[in-house]
Amino acid sequence: MSKPNSMPSHDSKPNYAPTMTLAMAQQRAQFIGNIRQFFTSRQVLEVQTPLLSQAGNTDTFLQSVAAQVTYQDRPRTYYLHTSPEFAMKRLLASWQVPIYQICPVFRDNEIGVRHNIEFTMLEWYQPNYSLDDMAGELNELLAALYGHSIVMSHYRYVDAFMDFVGIHPLTASLAALQAVAEDSGLTGFDFNNTDDSEESRRQSWLDLLFSHAVEPNLGHDLPTLIIEYPPATAALAKTALDKEGNKVAKRFELYINGIEIANAYDELADGQALRARFEQDNQLRQRHNLPQIPIDEHLLAASNDLVPCSGIAVGVDRLLMVITGASSLEEVIPFPSGQA
Repeated sequence: MSKPNSMPSHDSKPNYAPTMTLAMAQQRAQFIGNIRQFFTSRQVLEVQTPLLSQAGNTDTFLQSVAAQVTYQDRPRTYYLHTSPEFAMKRLLASWQVPIYQICPVFRDNEIGVRHNIEFTMLEWYQPNYSLDDMAGELNELLAALYGHSIVMSHYRYVDAFMDFVGIHPLTASLAALQAVAEDSGLTGFDFNNTDDSEESRRQSWLDLLFSHAVEPNLGHDLPTLIIEYPPATAALAKTALDKEGNKVAKRFELYINGIEIANAYDELADGQALRARFEQDNQLRQRHNLPQIPIDEHLLAASNDLVPCSGIAVGVDRLLMVITGASSLEEVIPFPSGQA
């Protein structure tokens, strides 16, 4: 019979060691130093904004990490940011100069080979930059980090979808998208809640098909920019008409080796339009029994004073993965969420 107050055995001692090697830690430090050098040479100001905010991201498919704090002797719910975007746009509206930030960001319930609840993001904004200008600067950053010139291919969302799924994503019916998903072996998903708008249900099927049937094929020969996304995928981006007359978001994403690395917008500077989108998000969250997220009133006010600009977010850990040939995030961060 064991003693009730016996000490834990030696075998139960937790493994405190990091999952990242010292050599990789040194590579990571050099990598982040090179990013800073790149922006310093271009006179882009490094900024630091709060990780905690009274408001959060209303996106239905991005879950914020809530934190209970005491503010002026009263309990309050704050949120760890899912990106520094909202606060950086407040700076951009005020100062109107190029800015960048490298910081930890948080997304609840994201764990996997390429996911972690806490990860590192590089985000920067350039006043009076078009999306093409931003793509050019991203190309220059990649060249600086790889150590040689980089050629990027441009691939329309519509064309990628038709090549790998065989159906036009912007004109296919809801029933057709569901049938193609089931034919592709994507079963067990139910996006047919009649309380949701048809656009929302269509986009859910599109997202599922894109992530499973398109993304794994992207960026293996050359880093690939997917351009001209459906408007529902980019709440904070401007929209335009593509060459066929379909409404698309002014957005691109970078893929390397089938992994999403970066996401860029031609930023929407319209507080009223953003409010409508955020309120729609919260209505959708309510229908899916997700918590309501306070809307960032500071962002809405700043948006009306935002200069024309483009912004981009880059997953630092993922980019380091592909450059070093690592097979998982655990190799490029010291303590994944399960060991933090």
